[in-house]
Amino acid sequence: MFEDLERKIDYTFRNKEILLRAMTHRSYSHENAENKIDDNETMEFLGDSILGFIISELLFDAYSHQYAEGHMSKVKSYIISTDILSAKAREMELGDHLLLGRGEEKTGGRGKRSLLANTFEAVIAAIYLDGGLDEAKRFIHFHFRKTMHEVVEQDFHFNDFKSILQEKLQSVGEAPPDYTIILEEGPHHQKVFHVDIRIRSVAVACGSGTTKKEAEQDAARKAYDQFVSGDLDHLLAKRENPVG
Repeated sequence: MFEDLERKIDYTFRNKEILLRAMTHRSYSHENAENKIDDNETMEFLGDSILGFIISELLFDAYSHQYAEGHMSKVKSYIISTDILSAKAREMELGDHLLLGRGEEKTGGRGKRSLLANTFEAVIAAIYLDGGLDEAKRFIHFHFRKTMHEVVEQDFHFNDFKSILQEKLQSVGEAPPDYTIILEEGPHHQKVFHVDIRIRSVAVACGSGTTKKEAEQDAARKAYDQFVSGDLDHLLAKRENPVG
């Protein structure tokens, strides 16, 4: 049933039931309650813990003598974010193998970032449960070691949210955002700028700062947070399809 998926994740399960559970969304489990198929929610919890531990270990081994705890925590948070996990899930085409209920299927569940990220975590848990910690480490090292080094070496654009937001928007086919100064206040030597950021002509966030650049970065950071959480998709859809 999952032979193609096993090739994509480069792991063959001894117990296929574990992989079946990892790929079963609660909507499918509920609609097929008579078959008593467990969903993957508790596996997501386990996979998240395993991923966080192994990424922390990777960062500690590679960078503990170079960076402080705070910086490594930022890198870790970015690496295990919904944005990154869902992108890796798409690379493996996990969405194609998900067992979804009819309602979730109709609402585009196979493409939802949060759902894909959760499934990726469930796969990590499945590998751990079937093959042990060494196999889980091998899987995570293979998929995240390069990402980790790239993030650290490029300094993750920690202070350049304009660049990272634009990259993320382009990765999903969106045009670059527009920034507009909507207000300047205060005396010349203590000015505060307020900037709107617009995507598809929709104002999605407002930032402020003592310079135009700082205000734009603040607006981009807020929009990026919405992008990662999935709120941006909801906001744009709501503005494009207003009630009434």
